[in-house]
Amino acid sequence: MDPNDEGGEAQSPGALATSEASPGQRTASTRPSVAIPVQRGFLQTFSSLRNTPFLFLWLGMLAMMGSIQMQMVARGYLVYDITDSATLLGLVSAGSALPILGLSLVGGAIADRVERKRVIQITQMLNATMALLVGLAIFADKIEWYHLMAASVFQGAIWAFLMPARQALIPQLVGKEQLSNAIALNAAGMSLMTLLSPAIAGVLYAQTGPDVVYFVIAALSGLALVLTSLVPRSGGGQTGPRGAMMGDIVEGLVYIRRSPVVMVLLIIGLATTLLAMPIRFLMPVLVVSIYKLGPESLGLLLTVMGLGSLVGTLFIAWVGRWRRGMMLLAGTLASGVALLLLALLPFYAVAVVIMLLLGLGEAARRALNQALVMEEVEDQYRGRVMSVFMMNFGLMPLGVLPMGLIADAFGGQAAVGTLGVLLLIVTAVLWVTQGRVRRLQ
Repeated sequence: MDPNDEGGEAQSPGALATSEASPGQRTASTRPSVAIPVQRGFLQTFSSLRNTPFLFLWLGMLAMMGSIQMQMVARGYLVYDITDSATLLGLVSAGSALPILGLSLVGGAIADRVERKRVIQITQMLNATMALLVGLAIFADKIEWYHLMAASVFQGAIWAFLMPARQALIPQLVGKEQLSNAIALNAAGMSLMTLLSPAIAGVLYAQTGPDVVYFVIAALSGLALVLTSLVPRSGGGQTGPRGAMMGDIVEGLVYIRRSPVVMVLLIIGLATTLLAMPIRFLMPVLVVSIYKLGPESLGLLLTVMGLGSLVGTLFIAWVGRWRRGMMLLAGTLASGVALLLLALLPFYAVAVVIMLLLGLGEAARRALNQALVMEEVEDQYRGRVMSVFMMNFGLMPLGVLPMGLIADAFGGQAAVGTLGVLLLIVTAVLWVTQGRVRRLQ
């Protein structure tokens, strides 16, 4: 597929294509997508939510992401409070990396073989059970940092199966014409939870303790399970005979290797995830050691970052398929500049403003990269390709661990500054060498 020819002329901001895809352009699916009338102006921003199955999936995502964002705040602050060690904080954060890296390809192959809804429901139930057990351990005053490490590893295994199935299900529900809007709204919902959940978690942690936070996390995971049960079954991506699991995995990797644009987009996702996302796990170090503040202040910073990401993703949903490659690279540039400023200006009030810029950069990476990848991929390969995309998040904690070592040796500002400089270098290289990506509409 030519990245500069996506079914017609590039669309300007605020406009959607009015013609439906021809039969030869439809992606393979076990059920037809629901046709969504085209909306003009502001209403088009939320057009894919008129698809009822996607609406239920989206609401379930809100509950699930709310639980995950609250857990990031509670676990990070609790580990640092117990150990007073940035290295152990990085180690616990890295605990999810190994299962994501080791199991994502298997999770993607399963998402292309079996009922994707069922995979999502099972993983949501496991996440609720894990959060409940951690909350009970805290309540009984039996919690240690290695318990949180074990929970991190288990959550990584859950993530390896949940996300490929969930992301591959979206195109089946909305169809190709609404895919970019749906992915952007999906990212906007995640940003909304990043906006609200950390602040709620910080206040709950300070006022009632971490055990209550984990009980709320378990309840949200249960709510996600209920909402997902309202989504109709849609099957997996494969419609022909199924081979061996390892054969399916190899077939997916060969498909990626033969798709140059997909390969480059996955590499961009890997680089930016390693260098931009670790700031979330390093924030407790800055808040406690540099700003000399508590969990409420940490929650506020992550909330402001969520606000920037929410604004950015809603803008992306509104503009539709317009200069998305350029906006993707601009988002990585914004993130690098924000990280460098965060390291150079060690003031909490300034950090609050900088987090807005970080949120805008995150929106570009989260919404645009996924939408561009999924549009380039055939449905029967989406689970496996998205599993490779999800491996980026498995590598993210591995980026946190060396930054934790740098923070312990040279301070939190040095670690954040290192991330910023490296991200700016990577962005410059991509900008110069990847003209094809810059021209993606």
